[in-house]
Amino acid sequence: MSEKNYTARYCGARLRWGLLSTAAINDSLIGPLRQAPRSELVAVASRSAAKAQAYASDKGIPRAHGSYEALLADPDVDAIYNPLPNSLHCEWTVKAAAAGKHVLCEKPLVLALADLDKVESAAAANTVTIFEAFAYLHHPQMQTARAMVEAGKLGDLQLITGWHAFYLPPEDRDNIRLNPALGGGALWDVGIYPVSQAIVLAGAGLPVEVWACQIKGESGVDIALSGQMRFANGVVAHIWGGMRTPERYGLHIVGSQGTLALDNPSIRPSTEEIDQRMIFTTSDGGSETIITPAKDAYLTEVEMMEACALDGAEPLLPLHFSRDFLRCVLALYQSAATGKLVAL
Repeated sequence: MSEKNYTARYCGARLRWGLLSTAAINDSLIGPLRQAPRSELVAVASRSAAKAQAYASDKGIPRAHGSYEALLADPDVDAIYNPLPNSLHCEWTVKAAAAGKHVLCEKPLVLALADLDKVESAAAANTVTIFEAFAYLHHPQMQTARAMVEAGKLGDLQLITGWHAFYLPPEDRDNIRLNPALGGGALWDVGIYPVSQAIVLAGAGLPVEVWACQIKGESGVDIALSGQMRFANGVVAHIWGGMRTPERYGLHIVGSQGTLALDNPSIRPSTEEIDQRMIFTTSDGGSETIITPAKDAYLTEVEMMEACALDGAEPLLPLHFSRDFLRCVLALYQSAATGKLVAL
């Protein structure tokens, strides 16, 4: 959207948000939407009018819509948060764009390359911003780590190891993460975090080859997946995502002159904001603790959408990153299914 069009449409106003469903993950975004300096939460939608109204009353949201279509038709909504099941992300992101709404869509943005083509076309045709909700990538801690790598503080980058896992009981059979028809699976849900970390930090685009193995659960989705990614610049990444172990998450970055350890990374946003710590160790034995002041990671992506929608800024994660993330995940699944190395 041109600067002229941004000025004409918003005139310095606040960005008015609607929630596309009453998903539990909304709770992570509602606070930041109210804290963000130029945002306003104005509406929520459900497939049931009664459910939407009850949710709006409980959360203090001014307007409730009894269908997703009604929310998209609301002229007082500028931006949509799409937290629907993975298999519905493409359909409703495209419909929101067609209605002239900016879209912050939960990860994964889509599950197939053809769907990403549709999202890109919809964003371009309707001059709206769409980006994938990787909150942690917008957080100052990750921005600091990325800047250190790009500035050569770690020397030549060699290895990235990232992991994210939690415990999802097997008896929780109705959980959408276990439903193959809805895009369930550990890699789609949490393995995508270390995948995206590696691609962003390696700075070499798509990996040239990947290898993976998986453990499948009762419903047929992967409950754990371990993978390796090799990039054209020689960087190797080891990734792990799981849904049947105690919760754990972390990121270690290794270069020829130093390492950076994030054992409590901003990958897991929390309403209990805490300072984030990284340990930087150099090849001569020196060690430094780098502290990033507390900030809600979801707030950082809301502020990014404000900048895009109100100021015409470019997203921190344009859709070409989503394409690289998607192609890598699909290749990892292909390798896990075949037991073979997959070239991209």
